[in-house]
Amino acid sequence: MSELPLSATASDAALQAAPATKARGYWATVGRRIIRDKVSMACALVLLLIFLSAILAPWLGLEDPYKGSMIRRLRHIGTTGYPLGTDELGRDMLARLIYGGRLSLVIGILPVILAFCIGTSLGIIAGYVGGKLNTAIMRTVDVFYAFPSVLLAIAISGALGAGILNSIVALTIVFVPQITRVAESVTTGVRNMDFVEAARASGAGAFTIMRVHILGNVLGAIFVYATSLISVSMILAAGLSFLGLGTKPPEPEWGLMLNTLRTAIYVNPWVAALPGAMIFAVSICFNLLSDGLRSAMDIRN
Repeated sequence: MSELPLSATASDAALQAAPATKARGYWATVGRRIIRDKVSMACALVLLLIFLSAILAPWLGLEDPYKGSMIRRLRHIGTTGYPLGTDELGRDMLARLIYGGRLSLVIGILPVILAFCIGTSLGIIAGYVGGKLNTAIMRTVDVFYAFPSVLLAIAISGALGAGILNSIVALTIVFVPQITRVAESVTTGVRNMDFVEAARASGAGAFTIMRVHILGNVLGAIFVYATSLISVSMILAAGLSFLGLGTKPPEPEWGLMLNTLRTAIYVNPWVAALPGAMIFAVSICFNLLSDGLRSAMDIRN
């Protein structure tokens, strides 16, 4: 009988002597899981290289993307001095693709960021407050959501006129209803949970509850959905420029380059396909990265 207290004391001493292990947080776990995803990391590396080349374009020693020559027009890929050939006006395709990444990435990503901020705010307010305010916000959103994204973007951009700023505004309006609907849905699912009820019982106001308690619990799902829209935004932005509703010549932009090179597709198809290949590469990388992020954030797996 006397051995029981001694064994209990020994086990307590062993537990106290054992090194403390720090529990890994949620975002640390997400980061570790996405780093282990080889496909996501490969896509992130490709996007990083494209971003860095676009930002550092003036310091890469490239040709002037606006300087052309009819003598060297439509040179083939691999031509000496022009590794990716030249366009229909004799301008260096490598320089124009890298400089064009600046406009294409801005027009493709900025509308999603703006729509993410606006749509998340509207969705959380509609989902938490409910009632007539929810009805007013969501029925207004449904009016825009009823139109196909492509037609709505073309209609708004056509009404506003061609230009980079108008394209960004048009795409932002297109994506706000989609993000608002997702934000309202996930907010409705958490607004009656115990931690929200405890916050109400403690005297916290509606704004504090939405900002502190609800936002942190719904932001992940909204963010993942928003990242999946970047690929769609890239394609829509290129489509607007292709139709003449986006960037104006002679600015290098991938969609506009596709438009100007369409007449050369039978003469030099490989050079004419380069802007489309860049749009495809960036879009598929954002899509795969979004899928990897969604999988990494799924704590049930």
